[in-house]
Amino acid sequence: MNTKDFIIAVGIMFIWGVNFSVIKLGLTSLDPFMLSGLRFLLCALPLVFFIKKPDIPFKYIISYGLFFGVGLWGVVSLGIYFGISAGVASLVLQMGAFFTVIMAYYTLDEEIDLSKKLGILLAFLGIAMIISVTDGSVTYIGIALILLAAVFMAVTNIIVKKAKPKKIFAFFVWSSLFSPIPLFVIAYFTQGEIVFINFFDSLDQNAIFSILFQVYPTSLLGYWVWNSLLNKYPASSVAPLGLLVPIFGLMGSYLLFGEEIGVNKLLACFLIIAGLAVNTFGSKIFNLKAKV
Repeated sequence: MNTKDFIIAVGIMFIWGVNFSVIKLGLTSLDPFMLSGLRFLLCALPLVFFIKKPDIPFKYIISYGLFFGVGLWGVVSLGIYFGISAGVASLVLQMGAFFTVIMAYYTLDEEIDLSKKLGILLAFLGIAMIISVTDGSVTYIGIALILLAAVFMAVTNIIVKKAKPKKIFAFFVWSSLFSPIPLFVIAYFTQGEIVFINFFDSLDQNAIFSILFQVYPTSLLGYWVWNSLLNKYPASSVAPLGLLVPIFGLMGSYLLFGEEIGVNKLLACFLIIAGLAVNTFGSKIFNLKAKV
């Protein structure tokens, strides 16, 4: 990867990491489901009127929109709302990579080799360390919700593998069309009509900034750049950069909200990122040793 593209890629990882803190900022005034609903509403409109529908069945577009918008990011927002810090949320959500490995084994007949098993073990040890954190940045319901969101992340990865969309950006925009209404309906059933009556009073500068940041640099720009890089370079050169997301997530939470970074949290971060690294590179390392 040339230097320019590498810098751009790291910039996107920074945006994706800080995005967790930006979500928390928006939750200071907006309901979590309203915040996520507005995000995906603006991801879809008005672009859906100018971008041709991708040539794949609607069942994949709709299911991705529901699992990605409602299941993944709606639940992440809810987890942060229920007390888990932005930094810890960005770290725990990386479990989605390991849930993808497990789901791919059962749905796509993909093999789970020794390196993937070791990566999963390291990651779960990291989660155990997270649960032991007592600085107020972790709640049990928050952890449970982010782990649930990680499961939904794995589901979305399986949907993409099955759909195999050639135009990822169009696929993302069109699928976003099916996220807002379920999110708004959940907001109504959990908060009542007051969530809509007080909407404009709640739409302060923090909420507006949070929505716009999630829509444009995080979602539309981020996924466009990421998929452009995947088309330009081998996945093995691009995917490992995702390891930077939880690092930037913790950094952003520390700088914006003063999140304490203790020994347990650092150890958990090391274990989960080590697990991701082993999951990504382990098979090549083991194969190399076997040849030697």
